[in-house]
This record gives sequence, structure tokens and C-alpha cells, in this order.
Amino acid sequence: MGLEGIGASVARKEDKRFITGKGRYTDDMVVPGMKHAHFVRSPHAHAAIRGIDTSEAMKMPGVIGILAGDELATDGIGSLICGWMIHSKDGSPMNMGDWRPLAQTKVRYVGDAVAVVVADTKAQARDAAEAVVVDYEVLPAVTEAVDALKPGAPLIHDNAPGNLIYDWEIGDGAAVDAAIAGAAHVTRLDLINNRLVPNAMEPRAALGHYDEGEDHYTCWTTSQNPHVARLVMSAFYNVAPENKLRVIAPDVGGGFGSKIYIYPEEIVCLWASKKTGVPVKWVADRTESFLTDAHGRDHVTTIQMAFDANNKMLAVKADTVANLGAYMSLFSSVVPTFLHAILYSGQYVIPAIHCNMRTVYTNTVPVDAYRGAGRPETTFALERVIETAARELGVSPAELRRQNYIREFPYQTPVILCYDSGNYEASLDAAMAAADYNGFPARKAEAEARGMKRGIGISSYIEACGIAPSAAVGSLGAGVGLWESAEVRVNAVGTIEVLTGSHSHGQGHETTFAQLVAERFGVGIDSVSIVHGDTDKVQMGMGTYGSRSGAVGMSAVVKALDKVEAKAKKIAAHLMEADEADIVIEGGQVKVAGTDKSLGWHEVSLNAYTAHNLPDGMEPGLKEGAFFDPTNFSFPAGCHICEVEVDPETGKTEIVQFVAADDFGNIINPMVVEGQVHGGVAQGIGQALLEGTHYDPDTGQLLTASYMDYTMPRADDLPAYTVSNTVTAATSNPLGIKGCGEAGAIGAPPAVINAITDAIGSNDLAMPATPQRVWAALQSAQ
Repeated sequence: MGLEGIGASVARKEDKRFITGKGRYTDDMVVPGMKHAHFVRSPHAHAAIRGIDTSEAMKMPGVIGILAGDELATDGIGSLICGWMIHSKDGSPMNMGDWRPLAQTKVRYVGDAVAVVVADTKAQARDAAEAVVVDYEVLPAVTEAVDALKPGAPLIHDNAPGNLIYDWEIGDGAAVDAAIAGAAHVTRLDLINNRLVPNAMEPRAALGHYDEGEDHYTCWTTSQNPHVARLVMSAFYNVAPENKLRVIAPDVGGGFGSKIYIYPEEIVCLWASKKTGVPVKWVADRTESFLTDAHGRDHVTTIQMAFDANNKMLAVKADTVANLGAYMSLFSSVVPTFLHAILYSGQYVIPAIHCNMRTVYTNTVPVDAYRGAGRPETTFALERVIETAARELGVSPAELRRQNYIREFPYQTPVILCYDSGNYEASLDAAMAAADYNGFPARKAEAEARGMKRGIGISSYIEACGIAPSAAVGSLGAGVGLWESAEVRVNAVGTIEVLTGSHSHGQGHETTFAQLVAERFGVGIDSVSIVHGDTDKVQMGMGTYGSRSGAVGMSAVVKALDKVEAKAKKIAAHLMEADEADIVIEGGQVKVAGTDKSLGWHEVSLNAYTAHNLPDGMEPGLKEGAFFDPTNFSFPAGCHICEVEVDPETGKTEIVQFVAADDFGNIINPMVVEGQVHGGVAQGIGQALLEGTHYDPDTGQLLTASYMDYTMPRADDLPAYTVSNTVTAATSNPLGIKGCGEAGAIGAPPAVINAITDAIGSNDLAMPATPQRVWAALQSAQ
């Protein structure tokens, strides 16, 4: 490892422009003649559209055009799709309701777009939108998943009887039922995984530009995967042929999953640009983000765990109803199934597992992947029931976990996954040592002397990252492959450009990807440029989500580097009249091992392009590309321990200690990884203590549609974290990387709730554990 290579805590290159205000985001983009869009959105959760009157709005200052759903349909623009087909257990395909970019006959949630106004300024577009008159016939609404399944509930899509999207299962139900029936002990919990709003720092935005002279479209957008956006908009939505559509995702200020998908706004801005003859920009305000960005979580689960007389786990049974909102978003169907249910083995040897999953439509914002995407929901259910079981059995929660950990790898779970590597006991030991777990009783006694209640909770999580291989996910219903691409271009002077289909929206790719090159060729990271986010520059890619950038994206870069290195060694061997096997590259020099012969990296690069003296038959240049498709998922895992102090008079919870001991496989940049853990834990604590959406059950209005009502964690809500890493390398990619981006959001919520319930002596506590809820649980426990 060099000073800037693999394993070095290098400061992020990209941060200079971000902290000095020099970033370039979609809202910074300006095209000559550009105008502004404002969407007319439904104020009702469920209503029939009887008519739209734009006559007065069209007379208002600056208005260029007002477009509605009928025109969009006439032009052949398609409906939004869900890209992962799930079949119910009876073999029937999921019931995917029609989602028009601009609603034509019916709106299904507050915020559903019915028209778009294009005007000279944002203010003029907003004013005119308020003058558009929509004649609605208000219909009954339903917002809760369980209520949507009840007889007589309002029907949201005609092709989804009873609002059911699919009724899916995995595992051996008969074996699980038999194990539960014969168990020495069974623990059962009813849990709610609360709905969240992603709240990236940068709201979503889109700028569509149709160039009539070139018959070409360009879309600047806040996307985590611009190539998939181009593919879907061309192949499914009929916006433009793929070769006539360029999608650019410039600097993106956070995504957390909410910017994976294609939303109506990108489609409409591109279409509106052609219809009006001007470039059209739309930027969401914060309440618009609350009303239109895909929400996360929202599961209602009953889980049972069975044990034998020696406290060995026998079976897990989970029954969940998942709320997918008013429409199926791009990856929504896979989140409760193949990103959730297949993780119910956790870190444990559990012989029998069964999960039944029903997903439903409601009159709420569509729900899709949010940081962790299915794995936080699984981990919360599993780790809460294990902690509860330990209390019921009268044993240490740590030792109950230790007794049941998987110790031999590879390990085939009963629900599809095969874990390739891990050392869960090492993470538990590291977390317990850092938290001084054995010293907790003394700290609890000291807190009681002050009239406070103190508790400690554990969460041993595992997740599946780097979703792959493509053939496997294809067999499970995925509509795309989940490989990644890369191209490495060595310039004539020795500087290097890496083109990657991965996309950075805060992860630090411009630094960590450059560190791979620095490690390989001994060049400084300042001489390496990382190119991403532009479909005209990078041929194809699958984007960034599911902690796939390292395990999949970097692995594609490694494959391309292998090819570049092989060619560079051939050139150097030829120039120095040496055997190719004796060529080594280090410290920016290409050397003949055991001699004083060497060439600078820049000299070899220049010779590749001058091409005056190359091996016979070799093409000039030094540029190679590669695709990488993993052989398996990767499986980050770890142990999080949270310690809290609760004021019994107010119910206020203070996190006094949070420890994270994680196994992310091999690590490229420890400082970047630590930052990812910090951010993830903050989001996990936010879910556990503070965040949660609330809808009016009668009207379907979102009551938490701004920061006045939706409580985000602040600095004083969070403790100083203690983080550490153990390493067991992944075997599914050449770097041994497992992934780190989602771990904190997965491990933190059950650790926090386990700690609070330990402190207050009551297990009847739902997230978010607000002071009101904690105080009420304390009163009920007395």
C-alpha cells in the first residue's frame, strides 16, 4: 500500500469543490432559452378527474404552455413501470396498476401530477398552476396497509382486487409450523417498520432540452443511475430513441435510494420541451419532495422464533403486509421479497424459515428502496425477536446470539442465499469490548441512583450487497442485468481517465476509484480522473445503490486495469528487451526486476501512442474496457451496541454510547468507510427515535409534509460513535469488498429499540420511540 493506494485514509478529492460552493448540480444548469415548469398536483388522495380548465391560467403573464395527460397519451408516452416481476404463490403475476406521468382519469395520492405549466419564471409557473381549475370527484381513501386489505376498502386500481399486488412466500411453511409446534419455547412479536421520507440534501430536479435541429434530447437529472434512466425512457416510456437521448447526472446531493427511480417529472420535462419548443427545468421544493419522492419501509409484521430446550434456534416464521403506496415504483416489488425475506436467516443457524409477504396499494406516496432497502426491515424484526427471546428465556442476549451464530463457511441458508465468508463472533467480541458490555450493570446502578433508567441493546445484522449475478436475478424476475462496466484510458502523457457506470452522489468515488489506479501503477491520485454520470461519455452502466460501487463497480475497473497493465508490460518488455514476466510496475516506474533498467510510466504511455516501436501486431494506444458480473452477492455483517439513558419523568431518551463493529471485507479508504457508517447510523437512529410519516386516515392528507412536522435527527440527537472493523474477504469479487453504505441504517434501529425497552422494562414500544411513546410505555409497565 502506498500513501494514496488501497487502505490509505486519503482526503476526498471532490470535497474541495463541494465545501467551496463550486459543485455543479442540476439546478445550476442553464440552457439558452430555458423556461420553468410547475406541476399541478392533486390536493386529494383519491379522486376522479372530471375535467381540467386551463383557459384563465393560459392568459397569465409569462405562460408558454399548459400540458395535461390526454396530450401526453396522444403522443404515445408510456406509463411508468416496475422493473422486477414478482409472482404470487399461486403463480399469478403481480397486479401492476397503470401509472401515467400525468394522471388522466383518476388521482391516487396527494401530489399526483395532473398537468404541467411552463412559464418564463418559476414564480409565474407557480401562479399559473394555481389558476388551473381541476374538477375532481372526491373518492374514499385508504392509507394503512392492513386497512387496504379489509373488505369494502376503497379500490385503488381496478386490476388489483382487494388492493392486493401479490401474495408471495419463500421457505418451507410446513417444516416451520412443525418446528414451532414442537418447540420448547416460542417468542412472538407484532412489529411496525415505520414509513420514512428519504430527505436527501438536494431535492430532485430535471432539465429537459429537445434540440430540433439535431432531433436530439438531453436530460439533466438528479439520478443515481443515468444509464437506466435513458434505457427506461427510451425502451418503455417512448420519450426518445436511445441513440437520440443523452442523460446527465452531474453532482448529486445525496440519494439514499430515492434517486434510483424514474419519476414522472423527468419524462414530462423532456416531452414538454419538444411540445413547447423551449428547454424546461423543474426543481422540487421541500414539501414537493415530501409529497412525491418515493418513501421507504412501511411494513406490518408478525414474527415468531422457535427454540429447543437448549436455546438453539429451530425456526423463524414471518408474516408481513407491505405498503407500496398508490403505484408500483421501479424496484418496489423486489424490496419486500428478494431484498428482505431472503435475509431472515440473519447471522444464525436456523434450520427452517418461512416468510409470507403481501403487498398492497394505498392512497399514499409510492414506496420503494430507501437506504438498506428491505434489509433494515428484516434485521429489525429478527433482532427484536431475538432480544425479546433472551429476556423471556432469562439468558444473556449476547450469549444467545453467540450460541446460534454460523461458524462454518460457505453456509447455505434455507432461503436462497449462500454466505461465502464471515466471523460474526469476532464482531460481537469487538463490540462488547468497545462498549464495556460487562461493566453495564454498574453504570445502570449509578443511573438509577440519579433517578434515570439505563438500558443496553444489541443488533447483529447481515445484509446482501452487490446484487448479482445477472443470470440469477434474471431468474428471479429482474428486468435488467446487474453487472457493471468500466473503461480505463491512459493518455499519452501518462495521466489516466477511468470511466465507470457507477455513480457517485456522496460516496467519494472520485477518490476511492483513483486509489485503485494509484495502487496499481504508482501514480498520484491527482493524475487520475474519474468520469461518471453521463451517458454520452460512459457507454453503459447500472448505477449506484445497494452498496454495489465497490464490490461491482470497482471490480469492473480492476478487470480493465488488468488489461491495461498487461499491454503496458508488453510494451515495456519490448522497449527494454526484457522478458515480459520480469516487468514490474511500482512507484510510477516500469522496471525490469533484478536490474537497473526502468522507464517512467509516462514514457511507456507515450510510446504506446507514438507507436514507433511496438511489438509486432500490437495496436497503438493504451485503453481497455471491461464488464464485471459477480458470482454471488457480498455479505457485510457486524454487531452494533447501543446504550441509552431514559428520563422516566419525560420519556426523553439520550443515546449515551453507540458502538459499531463491522465486517465490510477489504477496505479501500478507511476514512470514507467510517463516514459512511456515521451517516448510516444517523439515519438508523433517526428512524428509531424521531422520523415517521403520518397520514390523515379520513382524507389521506400527508400530515408530516415539512420539517415543521417531520423530525430529522440533529447533531445533539446523536452520540459520538465508536467504530471498528474486522475483515473477512468476500470471495465474489477480486477486491474482496463487501460494501459499507447501508450498514448503519440496518444495524442501528433494533439496537436502539432493544436498548430503550431494556431500560424501561416494557417491550411494547413502536418506532419512532418519541418521548411521548416512551413515557406511555413506562406508565403501562408500572
